[in-house]
Amino acid sequence: MHKELSDLINRNVSGANAVAYLTADAKKFDSSITVETSHIYKVVEFLKTNKTTSFNSLHCISGVDYTDYMEVCYMLTNYDPSAVRNLTLKVRVTDRVNAAIDSVVGQFVSADFLEREVYDMFGIKFNNHPDMRRILCPDDWEGFPLRKDYVAQKDYNGMTVYPDNKMNMEDREFIVRQNMIKKAQAEKAQ
Repeated sequence: MHKELSDLINRNVSGANAVAYLTADAKKFDSSITVETSHIYKVVEFLKTNKTTSFNSLHCISGVDYTDYMEVCYMLTNYDPSAVRNLTLKVRVTDRVNAAIDSVVGQFVSADFLEREVYDMFGIKFNNHPDMRRILCPDDWEGFPLRKDYVAQKDYNGMTVYPDNKMNMEDREFIVRQNMIKKAQAEKAQ
């Protein structure tokens, strides 16, 4: 299904450059389609409105940090009883400093909070989003917690973020090791 669907996208959305990534056993494992970041809105619009595909539900948007790039994944579903199917649609975001892609809130209202969560955790902004602000962390929180280069601030509003008396020591040692690794990687990158 994914190969046919990526071909259909390429025929109908100029410049989408859809590529199907198939797993060894597509019935048991997730397969996906990757499209050009700049064409995500047009692709989602096509998948939703085209009678052949009719993906009528967006139930999840998630982010992934691969260090070299970040990825935004859209989980779409067609609930037509004659053709229930799921699709994972992905885009790559290579600019980590000014990470931004187009919002799909105009196609799926459910994208509103989902895009805000991806922004809050990964720092990827969604252009034309009606309310692009943090949803989980306070507005003045520093950094984006699910990025691999994230280092938690020590204090927030006079509170210690990781107080010694409230932490499992194994967790604390893990965090210290992770921060040392991140610092070494940052120094190596410079």
